[in-house]
Amino acid sequence: MLVLLAVALYFIDENVDSYKVRILNLCAIYVILAVSMNLINGFTGLFSLGHAGFMAVGAYVTALLTMSKAVKAQNFFMVPIAKPLENLHTSFLAALLIAGVLSAIVAFLIGAPVLRLKGDYLAIATLGFGEIIRVIFTNTQTITNGSLGLKGIPNTTNLYWSFGFAVFTVAVIGFLINSSYGRALKAIREDEVAAQSMGINLFNHKVLSFMIGAFFAGIGGGLLGNLLGTIDPNMFRFFLTYNILLIIILGGMGSITGSIISAFIITIATEVLRFLDDGFSIGSFSIPGITGMRMVVFSALLMIVVLFFTQGLMGTKEFTWSKLFNRSKPLAKGGRS
Repeated sequence: MLVLLAVALYFIDENVDSYKVRILNLCAIYVILAVSMNLINGFTGLFSLGHAGFMAVGAYVTALLTMSKAVKAQNFFMVPIAKPLENLHTSFLAALLIAGVLSAIVAFLIGAPVLRLKGDYLAIATLGFGEIIRVIFTNTQTITNGSLGLKGIPNTTNLYWSFGFAVFTVAVIGFLINSSYGRALKAIREDEVAAQSMGINLFNHKVLSFMIGAFFAGIGGGLLGNLLGTIDPNMFRFFLTYNILLIIILGGMGSITGSIISAFIITIATEVLRFLDDGFSIGSFSIPGITGMRMVVFSALLMIVVLFFTQGLMGTKEFTWSKLFNRSKPLAKGGRS
């Protein structure tokens, strides 16, 4: 499968225009973000809304570690950049991993006090911390350039980086979920009291799940920043978290496969429906666009899907090759008879 994916990515990279390649990059990045958030919300049962904050940490760390000294000087023209950051420069892979680790550390600092909360209280607390991170980045000019943001970030993210890390994220979280640790997380989701009575340390498992999800959110943020080439604090408002939450709800809370499918559907659909804003022609008739109509239609379609698929497209089910082959065997026997 990995060989086929690599061949497909090479073909797309060589033959598809840059606009469609960027959309595919966004699809892969949203897979990383959705699967990592699903680990926290879907598999562990924590109602967390702080993913945008972890993405901001990852995006800024990766940008600052990959930008050259000259580009940093051009960005920090109002207030000089902090001296330790001026000469810091690493490879893209090292920058992404450092961004992930720092995001996980921030998640630990946030999770230690707030993960004792439950339900709506946890959601409000994590949402608040996500906004605090954004406000801090807006006001630390010597580190993040404040509200001006960072421009001239190297456009290092390509199909190989984004899909490579998407595969890595799915593999790690898939292995985690199918391990004894993953079964403990599902037990916490179903009934915390019963899980605790079975000897599961609720706090330790919740914090570790929170940190792993934040680690991959940081990597996703880093990939996004180096794809767009520019970032600013307003990119990481709570609406970004809601978009990711929408993906995992549509795909199915507690389904990695559902998050992957939904990430592609939502990312591509929002671009396909763009003609509703710009206007279009049917034969000799020209229909003017209406600003915002794209999101109105898209929201209506999502409502229809949610009404018919109350647990999302996949629910808690997963796609596996073994299940596919087992279903095809009876059909093959029937065909021979």
